[in-house]
Amino acid sequence: MFFSGDPTTRKRVDLGGRSSKERDRQKLLEQTRLERNRRLYLRRQNHAAIKIQVGFIEFEFEFEFNIHCYIAALHVYVMLFAFAQGAMIVLVQCFGPQSAFFRQLFFFFNARNVSDISVLVETCRLMKHFVQESVFNYVTGDVVGLFAGIDYSSKRALVDFRVKKFAFACIQAVHQNRKELKDQLFVTPEESNTPPTLLLEAVVLLIDSRLPWTCKVVSYLLERNVFTLLRELIVTGKESMEIHSSYGRISSLERVLTLIIPHIGQKPCICPNIDPRWSFFSQILTIPFLWHLFPYIKEVFATGRTSQHYIHQMALCVQNHANVLPHEVSMELPGYACLLGNILETAGVALSQPDCSFEMGVDLAAITTFLLKALPPIKSSRESSMVSDDDMTAGDEVMELVINRDLEKQITSAIDSRFLLQLTNVLFSGIHLLRGPHDEGPGDKEVAAVGAACAFLHVAFNTLPLEHIMTVLAYRTELVQLLWHYMKRCHEIRKWPFLPYLSGDAPGWLLPLAVFCPVYKHMLTIVDNEEFYEQEKPLSLKDIRHLIVILREALWHLLWLNPTSHPNVGKSVSSPPANKMLPAEAIQHRVSTVASEATIDGTRANEILKQAPFLVPFTSRAKIFQLASVRQRHGSHGVFTRSRFRIRRDHILEDAYSQMSTMSEEDLRGAIRVTFVNELGVEEAGIDGGGIFKDFMENITRAAFDVQYGLFKETSDHLLYPNPGSGMIHEQHLQFFHFLGILLAKAMFEGILVDIPFATFFLSKLKRKYELHTIALAYCNEHYEADISELELYFVILNNEYGEQTEEELLPGGKNIRVTNENVITFIHLVSNHRLNFQIRQQSSHFLRGFQQLIQKDWINMFNEHELQLLISGSLDSLDFDDLRQNTNYVGGYHSEHYVIEMFWEVLKSFSLENQKKFLKAAGSASEEALDRLPTSATCMNLLKLPPYRSKEQMSTKLLYAINAEAGFDLS
Repeated sequence: MFFSGDPTTRKRVDLGGRSSKERDRQKLLEQTRLERNRRLYLRRQNHAAIKIQVGFIEFEFEFEFNIHCYIAALHVYVMLFAFAQGAMIVLVQCFGPQSAFFRQLFFFFNARNVSDISVLVETCRLMKHFVQESVFNYVTGDVVGLFAGIDYSSKRALVDFRVKKFAFACIQAVHQNRKELKDQLFVTPEESNTPPTLLLEAVVLLIDSRLPWTCKVVSYLLERNVFTLLRELIVTGKESMEIHSSYGRISSLERVLTLIIPHIGQKPCICPNIDPRWSFFSQILTIPFLWHLFPYIKEVFATGRTSQHYIHQMALCVQNHANVLPHEVSMELPGYACLLGNILETAGVALSQPDCSFEMGVDLAAITTFLLKALPPIKSSRESSMVSDDDMTAGDEVMELVINRDLEKQITSAIDSRFLLQLTNVLFSGIHLLRGPHDEGPGDKEVAAVGAACAFLHVAFNTLPLEHIMTVLAYRTELVQLLWHYMKRCHEIRKWPFLPYLSGDAPGWLLPLAVFCPVYKHMLTIVDNEEFYEQEKPLSLKDIRHLIVILREALWHLLWLNPTSHPNVGKSVSSPPANKMLPAEAIQHRVSTVASEATIDGTRANEILKQAPFLVPFTSRAKIFQLASVRQRHGSHGVFTRSRFRIRRDHILEDAYSQMSTMSEEDLRGAIRVTFVNELGVEEAGIDGGGIFKDFMENITRAAFDVQYGLFKETSDHLLYPNPGSGMIHEQHLQFFHFLGILLAKAMFEGILVDIPFATFFLSKLKRKYELHTIALAYCNEHYEADISELELYFVILNNEYGEQTEEELLPGGKNIRVTNENVITFIHLVSNHRLNFQIRQQSSHFLRGFQQLIQKDWINMFNEHELQLLISGSLDSLDFDDLRQNTNYVGGYHSEHYVIEMFWEVLKSFSLENQKKFLKAAGSASEEALDRLPTSATCMNLLKLPPYRSKEQMSTKLLYAINAEAGFDLS
């Protein structure tokens, strides 16, 4: 059915313009054209119907119209017809407040109806032509006049309503047909006049920031979740987006977003805040790689107040634990991870803005902390390359969270040196100004800065590759100094502020220490002795002593006062409030309790000894070690059987090896009684009550560890370590090392001190540690600054054992790789590993196996290398005669208050340290000749026989003569 074209029932419209005032308003229209239009008006009325029908065919209106769309379409084509003839005044009348066109169009508009959309598209096209033709340039007044006429103020409500409906209808039309239009959603207006482009460009015109209704229109769109609609457009369009040559051009979709996102409710904007679930940050910033799609929006978002507003909005959601993120785009691209990547990519620019506030830094740290915590750990490229298919078995389950590699790269690349430097600067800028001469502790701003920085970095340490960020924090920021100053003041005033990033019962020192320690440790791996001791960098020696106190108290609190999970925890200690730390005196007061529980697995005391043994004084740990040995010695079901050795003095090593090597672990823990046989094959007199066995252990260890025997060598400091060439001397050298391990363990097990000074790197083997730094540090301290390649060194090492030279490559093809300044550190580490670990690995391994037959690894791990040497050989610095006096028993009429005994202890204390050591050594030795009226010892019972001297002078003379005669004391 077609329209008849009869105009008699329609209101006649004068297209010519009657008044001179109207002619003045059309300055660009020629007078002759106005006259001609007036003469042709009636004729064009007669042909109007034909023109409209042709228009329907040309614009492909193939669907049946409802009556309302038909009327709206009629208006559109009348306008097009008039516009084509230059009658621009008609547009004002039809777009203006008096026009029935918009009233009918928006009242009956259906975004799913193709005919309705076609009408809307042509309306947008018409408005675009109008703007382009208006005085040659787009002027906002032209758009206002188009919708309001000459008086916007009197028609404000109606005009604003129609413009809001118009803008939303355009977005809705694109959204409802996004799948059909997916290939056109990212087109720029310069490239095409496709329907999506015309509709979105109309929105751009209607929400121009210079228009009086902009905030009202944007508010209307926001209330209708426009960001959700735009998100679905972006997600749909990017799937079929192709990289085309539109560099520097902005798509219509990006232009719409760019105009909407600055409406954040801050003056002069009057837009209200919307539900975070439908906001820009939840709907748009969660789109994967957003800035790759919209680089211009990235600039708009990162600069000015926009980013600060949205980041603060996100921070409020984090504080309120609100889940406002939309459904995931895919499992590999979770919304929270995409949000994190997009925020971090712009964070560097946002933090560098002159108006970037402290609050912005705190909010940004809070958001990134929250999002990073949800992220699975990201491995470094080196770690990833080490994972092979062999690491996965058929029973392994697939990880629940697998993040897209490009997304991981976006996140890790964004947390670069610039970002870390800017974040710390924003958070800690001006903090030092708050420190006065009468410092009462950190202020609120400093507490907030420390909490925000430490929370972010702690999560970053657990999520990101450490080498990615640690060096920057250590050497390009003042983080270590700032955190140390904070912790030092808090410790001095015994008040640790609560940090909101921790749970309510967590102590305030926990988070700063968790960040400070790894960064400080990283600095120590590179600093040399000159910097550490002379320049006192990065901390002074006084501060380091203070730091040790804080660390000891912190560990004590964590492991003893507030343990997380220990099934057999005793109830002997009550915990103080969580935000207080015990002073050192209180820690020492608890040591006795630790010692009593230390040998019981699962107790807090036992956990302390395993995780932080240095919290317990060495003397207490030594007593715990002795207690554990006694318990093992007596066994769980009674006393072990005693073994008896018959040892030839001139074959002590061979006899001991043949008899001890065949003993079981249980027999080794039992008592061993020794009978010596002299050169004539006669057994020596004496009953072994422990003293003869002690003499045996001292003699055999002296022989076995003598460098002349060939199993051990010594450093320039006369410290012992396994001889790499031991196999060239003894065919069964590895069996001997196993035996020597048993021998040393037996001496420690029985509490017998033996004079064997071991090299530190070998003692580390007993703890299953491997030294690499000894030689490297020696090199670094030399500060060799010349060209190392001139030394003609290669990645090979020469071994010279007993005149036989061998060459080994440190790397495949090492003999052809020259050492240079670039690879010298690698060379030093390889040499260190070869000398300290590789070439003695077999000897050390067999020694350790024998050693662990008696001494459990857990008990050795209670001590560092220096302390192990004290357990083996005793102190070389001082002797505790008060302890010896308290553990001495008296017989033969003597007692602790006897005048001879009092005189004896006074004389011993007056001796030099060297003579005191000689006395103790002689008191446990045997001799082959008696010295008349001198003190004698019965080594079989560790018994000293002291004549009743009458004066200190006489006793001192006799004692000094005896201990310096190097004949020891006779056996009774």
